Amino acid sequence: MNHPQPVILGELPSLSKLYVNAAATAARRRVLGTSTDGKLPAISHEVRGVVADVANLTAYQHLVSETASDVLPAGFVHALAFPVSMSIMNRDDFPLPLLGMIHLGNHVEQYIPLQFSQPMDIRCWSENLSGHRVGTKLDVVAEVRSSTDGTLCWRGVSTYLAKGVFLPGIDKPGASNGAMPRTDFSPPNPTALWQLGLDIGRSYAAVSGDFNPIHLSVLSAKALGLRGSMAHGMYLAARALADVGSVKSDAFVWDVAFEAPVFLPARVALDISTRQTDSGTWERSDYVAWNPRGGRRHFSGSVAALG
Repeated sequence: MNHPQPVILGELPSLSKLYVNAAATAARRRVLGTSTDGKLPAISHEVRGVVADVANLTAYQHLVSETASDVLPAGFVHALAFPVSMSIMNRDDFPLPLLGMIHLGNHVEQYIPLQFSQPMDIRCWSENLSGHRVGTKLDVVAEVRSSTDGTLCWRGVSTYLAKGVFLPGIDKPGASNGAMPRTDFSPPNPTALWQLGLDIGRSYAAVSGDFNPIHLSVLSAKALGLRGSMAHGMYLAARALADVGSVKSDAFVWDVAFEAPVFLPARVALDISTRQTDSGTWERSDYVAWNPRGGRRHFSGSVAALG
């Protein structure tokens, strides 16, 4: 496929600075209105020669209950790429407001395991701007390649929704289009029960760099109109991936769809079901997480062998 024209960044962007700039941009747009043409920027952002910090990797593995290893967990690679993805959505010519964006889901394809010492080139862009019944959604794509030979090792697509934002020229779909499918859910017997404290948002922010105020404290979340702080979606998804464990192959597809936020502190029930091939090798693991008190589903997804 043809990639958008790249803009080479000298280093990984600072997420805290991106959030500050996003707040300033939101205030400016409230006063002056949006100056974009309603189209996604036809460029990509790229950072070359990124190397994981070993101490940060160790802290991440401990936090999400990943086994200590020299191989980067797929969720850790997402965290490495996230500042570059955010920098795309923080551009002045990006048509949607970054703050308040709702994370609908992720699709990750890991082709080759990445070693912690391996330099990586990270490239991100946005695509698939489309109407949703309650706003406008889009995909942000991240690709991670080996800096040595350019081999594509990891690819992630994050889908976001700007609720209440309807851009000119983008049709608002009918009730049957653009909606998250709702299915009846009867909680199974859980295979795990997580106890998440109030500090889990700050702990994940420390290892991922994602200091979005909605995750940090009750006060900062309430300042943005929420009843309390929420767990990061990718923390939850990465912990489910860790619970699938080493049974998965080196090359896999990882999907997650978010349905209801997890307000902290919380107990989260998780069920993982695994399917094998006729020869007994791992083929696929499906997972679902819910509130054990009320039975409301928080997220669901799968990990499946690639190829």
